[in-house]
Amino acid sequence: MLANLTGWHFVIILFIILLLFGAPKLPALARSVGQSAKIFKKEIRDVTDDPAENTATAEPAAPTTRSDAA
Repeated sequence: MLANLTGWHFVIILFIILLLFGAPKLPALARSVGQSAKIFKKEIRDVTDDPAENTATAEPAAPTTRSDAA
């Protein structure tokens, strides 16, 4: 579907975005998208790193003794 888009299509799409959001709001919009992408990448890294850290540093559970002397 996107293979049929040419350079003019992208220019028109950018123009429509500029009309919708306005020139002053575009830097803030780009900044928030960049921050969101950075947070998303950090969370993905944390999720993929956690299982390796948990298995390597996990201490074995202490055996519990149960006395039925009563």
